[in-house]
Amino acid sequence: MANTAPSAHAASPDETAITVSAAELRELRDEFERFLMEYRFGMQEVETKLGILRDEFQLVHDYNPIEHVSSRVKSPDSLVEKVQRKGVEPDFASIRESITDIAGVRVTCSFVADAYRLFDLLTAQDDIEVLQVKDYIAHPKSNGYKSLHAIVSVPVFLSSGRVDVPVEVQFRTIAMDFWASLEHKIYYKYDTNVPAELLDSLKDAADTAAELDERMERLHREIRGVPHLPSPRLRPAGPRRAIEA
Repeated sequence: MANTAPSAHAASPDETAITVSAAELRELRDEFERFLMEYRFGMQEVETKLGILRDEFQLVHDYNPIEHVSSRVKSPDSLVEKVQRKGVEPDFASIRESITDIAGVRVTCSFVADAYRLFDLLTAQDDIEVLQVKDYIAHPKSNGYKSLHAIVSVPVFLSSGRVDVPVEVQFRTIAMDFWASLEHKIYYKYDTNVPAELLDSLKDAADTAAELDERMERLHREIRGVPHLPSPRLRPAGPRRAIEA
């Protein structure tokens, strides 16, 4: 007789007892792990591309535009929570279609110009397809949040064939990253119910961080003998790029 997981007994006449065999649970677990595996590989592909750009800049230009790269694949619990919150059908095809930030890479740069430069260099590569761009540097959120978000599709070659995997890539400066980290901690502490005076202070801090970015970039250009340039921003949108404010 097949092993079964403990039954969930109905608490009322409207509920039905559910019995799932151990074999079915293992199959579901394995399928879920394979699903997340593709996103982990896609994330690693993007990390490799960024690592090549960083090393080439260091060798050829004697300059490293990347301060830090971090990455993550959503945990099963986090993914389930988002599926429920967005009302996505709980099947892998629907999740793949509706949720594009399962794999994420964050690129922290010294200067705003580096964030845009790295975005352009990454998305100009032939095997990268840009699915969506949200430029919160040029158009900050109302609370002061700034970052350049891109959803890109990168090919992963498995034994079963090619799979195109969406990866969210965020580009931001050190100051933007510090502010975003502080904001996250405050929202977590207050369970999103942040007092108004703290929100005002956060917005002031975001403005101060933006001023610091401008001053540091100006000093950087003076030290390197680079003339004043227009404020960096995205190149005009091409046919593959959907830019949102």
